[in-house]
Amino acid sequence: MEFVKPGIYIDFMKYRAPVMSVLGLLATLSLVSLFYPGPNYGIDFAGGTEIQLQFTSDTSPGEVRDALEGAGYSRPDVISVEGADNEYIIRVREVSSLPADQVDKIRESLDSILGEHVIREMKVSPGGDKITLRVSGDVHEQQLQEALEAGGAHVRSVSSLAGRGDPRYEAQLVGVADELLTSLHEAFGDRAPETPLRVEWVGPKAGQQLRDAAIQSFLYAIAFIMLYVAFRFDLRFAPGGVIAMFHDALITLGVYVLLQKEVNLTTVAALLTIMGYSINDTIVVYDRIRENMVRVRDKSLRELINISTSQTLSRTIVTSLTTLLSVGAFFFFGTGVIQDIAFALGIGILIGTVSSIFIAAPITEFMDRRLLSRLSRS
Repeated sequence: MEFVKPGIYIDFMKYRAPVMSVLGLLATLSLVSLFYPGPNYGIDFAGGTEIQLQFTSDTSPGEVRDALEGAGYSRPDVISVEGADNEYIIRVREVSSLPADQVDKIRESLDSILGEHVIREMKVSPGGDKITLRVSGDVHEQQLQEALEAGGAHVRSVSSLAGRGDPRYEAQLVGVADELLTSLHEAFGDRAPETPLRVEWVGPKAGQQLRDAAIQSFLYAIAFIMLYVAFRFDLRFAPGGVIAMFHDALITLGVYVLLQKEVNLTTVAALLTIMGYSINDTIVVYDRIRENMVRVRDKSLRELINISTSQTLSRTIVTSLTTLLSVGAFFFFGTGVIQDIAFALGIGILIGTVSSIFIAAPITEFMDRRLLSRLSRS
């Protein structure tokens, strides 16, 4: 299938300045959006609690979201589980039911009631639902529970842990999942689930590590792709391909930020996919330029870029439309995470197709002129 007649010649380089200006403006706005309003990080990066539960009767995601917001949860995510009736995945920003200042109050309460040297060690789980105590001497479980509750902890039970050395106890607290279920019971009554099907949390430190790993993955991808392009073609081609690839990911991320869509590990996977698609589309154009450099020796690089881009235009349109149709089906008929990936890929495909023509090739032509001018001066 050919959308463009063979032999057609389009002077793409004639329009490179206005198109690059528009794309540069979009990239600048995307870069600014990373600082204001800033990304809406999901629990993967910001930390939070994810709870999967099933209601006993018909309940809509909107009702659940309104109930949680009314209970004080800021911007909770409520996602329907495909193939299950009234089953939802709920994500909230809260990780621990014990703020740092309350942990200090609990320690003070323990020292005040039990004595300063009785508690030798106190550890609070990152999820804030468990406190482990190492004590000296004989301490009754009921005493520990009363001392913990005096400090503001909501204790469900205190149990002794077997082991050598000093006696150790574990206090199970009312965590974020328990508080959330209580809020749902107050809002829905008998319709609310009794127990969650699954509870997971990501602490702030773990979220920071995931963000750092995501940034490293981008840097590694850019570095290795630049080396690949430089070795496969030559140094003139590498900057254009890498800049176009980075440009596509930046604009896609900027759209996510401006729409305040959640940025999480799924978004990182989508952005890396976009980078791969972008460089693949660019390499097709580069490959044709290199072939024409051998076949047509009496043309400047600018003319070779126009000829090569015109020759591959039909292939570019067919590939982009086919990919967009597939992504569109996922976006319109998918749910939750699938829609987010499809949304990012759709933007990336559109921007990537344009950048291969109006970013990568013009930068290559610019690099060629700079290199030739340096060689001529030397």
